[in-house]
Amino acid sequence: MTQHPTAAARRPANRGPKAAAGNRAALISAAREIYAAQGLDAPLSGIARRAGVGQAVLYRHFPDRDAIAAAVLEENVRQIEQAAGEGTALAGVLGVLTWHLTQSAAFISLLHADEASGGHPHTRTFARDLHDRVERTLRQCLPDGHRLSAPGDLMLAVSMVSGAVTGPTHAMRERRALAAWGLLGVTVGPVRPFEG
Repeated sequence: MTQHPTAAARRPANRGPKAAAGNRAALISAAREIYAAQGLDAPLSGIARRAGVGQAVLYRHFPDRDAIAAAVLEENVRQIEQAAGEGTALAGVLGVLTWHLTQSAAFISLLHADEASGGHPHTRTFARDLHDRVERTLRQCLPDGHRLSAPGDLMLAVSMVSGAVTGPTHAMRERRALAAWGLLGVTVGPVRPFEG
C-alpha cells in the first residue's frame, strides 16, 4: 500500500522571520522564471512552490499579483543600473538589457511606457519611472558621438529591438534581438543577467 504524504509534510518548512530577505529574493527569482515560461497570468501558487515557500509567505511579501510583477521589473532595472554603475561599457550593459528583454514580456511593456494609454494611473507612473531609469542608465554609458546620442534615438532603438524579441524559445528570442541590434549597427556584449 502506497502512503501519501500529508498536506503538512508536503508544505515547505517555515524558515521563520530571519529568512524574510532570502524568501523575498527566492520569490522574485521564481517569479521571473515562471513569468518567462507562462506569462504574467501564471498562478501565484506556482511561484511560491518554485521558491520553496508557502503561499502565506508569498502574500506576506507581495499582497497581490501586481506587487510581485513590480518587484521583478524593479529587479530587472536594478541589474541594468548595477552593470552601468560598475563601469561596464555600453555593449555590456546592452547585453544585460537584452537578457531581460528575452526573459520578460512585462519588461518589454515597461520599455514602451510612453505608449501606454490605458491602465491604472499608479501603474503608468511606476512604468514611466522605471523606463526613465533605464534611459538615464544607458545614456550614462553612451560614448560621445555614438550613433544613438540624438534625443529620442536611444530608447527608440531599444523599442525597435524589443519588438523583434519574439519566438517560443529563449535562444530564438536572443538571436532575433542580436540581429536587430546588428541591423541598427550597435554592438552588444554577452547576453546574460548581471551577477555583480
